[in-house]
Amino acid sequence: MKSSKKKPTGLNRRKQAREWESEMELRTYRPQELLDPATLLARFTERAGELLASMPQDDRPTGSAVSAALRQAVLEAFRAREEYVARLVETDANSWATQPSATTMRRAIRTSLVDSGVRVVELADEPELFVVVEGEGDGFEVVRPAYIDQATGKLILSGQLRRIPGRGGQQPKHDMSHAGAEQGETEV
Repeated sequence: MKSSKKKPTGLNRRKQAREWESEMELRTYRPQELLDPATLLARFTERAGELLASMPQDDRPTGSAVSAALRQAVLEAFRAREEYVARLVETDANSWATQPSATTMRRAIRTSLVDSGVRVVELADEPELFVVVEGEGDGFEVVRPAYIDQATGKLILSGQLRRIPGRGGQQPKHDMSHAGAEQGETEV
């Protein structure tokens, strides 16, 4: 049976690169679109004032307490965004410099996840973190790992399991070729 996909040629690759660059230009933030902390805080304060006005007088916090809490929340949100963007930039920079293999890229991404406080569960030992998506049998094979926020303990993305015959099928489907990935250790 013949595949309907054509083998990529230099011409096709250049065309795809131009299309991608064009799409990225459309996605690029413009400076006037960036969030301004002072403007954001003013909008939050205005909305908080409206909400406070609807509360009974005895239950209302003071205006200065609300302003301080909002200011702190906005500053923390901007710090969190800075950390997130720094991780994305670091991962992109690692992939840009060396034309890495898929394994190297996966390791870099995993390192960024672990450094960001995400625990990756690649074994079916914690079934509450997974959903069974297919298969028959008593054993399980991990189709997709589960991701846990270590700071809050919340499940970010549930893992997926496939049922398989037998009980020995709890190994990760995609070996990251390093020990301790589930605990956050990464071999580089």
